[in-house]
Amino acid sequence: MIEEIKTRRSIRRYKQYEIPTQVVNKIIQAGRFAPSGKNKQPWKFIVYGGDAKRNLLAKMEAGLQRELSGKAFLPDSAYGLPDAGNTLQIMREAPTLVVVMNPYGKSPFEQITVDERVTEIVDALSIGAAIENMLLEAERLGIGTLWIGNTFFAYPELAEFVKEPGQLVGVVAMGYAEEKPGQRPRKRLETILEYRY
Repeated sequence: MIEEIKTRRSIRRYKQYEIPTQVVNKIIQAGRFAPSGKNKQPWKFIVYGGDAKRNLLAKMEAGLQRELSGKAFLPDSAYGLPDAGNTLQIMREAPTLVVVMNPYGKSPFEQITVDERVTEIVDALSIGAAIENMLLEAERLGIGTLWIGNTFFAYPELAEFVKEPGQLVGVVAMGYAEEKPGQRPRKRLETILEYRY
């Protein structure tokens, strides 16, 4: 698996071939085997393709337009809207999108208690492990991926469309890669590691 860790890249250009369902299932299975706090397994994966994907992305586009129109829910994050528009184009090109839900979570626009915040952090750690498992299994199977958080700009529109209880965490785009990006720079080990005895 160390090879997949080293060679995995964020893919933003995809060939227009559908991924067989059994391959998508293997990728989701890898996510399902991730560790989670108290074995809660705080995830649900909803796969979108074809017309369902187009309808999902129409809602995302509507949310981005709302943010740009002066009715922004995330006004302090407006600097990220051009990148979110680019992400929308990538999502249109990817044959398969996997919406990642936390069935126990709440909308980021809801007030929550400190205890609920701690639970949300543990769930986020667990979901991150599941997504990483999926990305690495996809790499092993020759599938390109991109994990996406720009969905938060269109959170209300997407959550209403998906119609699932809980928190919409993000999306994983999947498809056969049309590019082979080089490795992005990494921080040097000595700048991120500290031993204390």
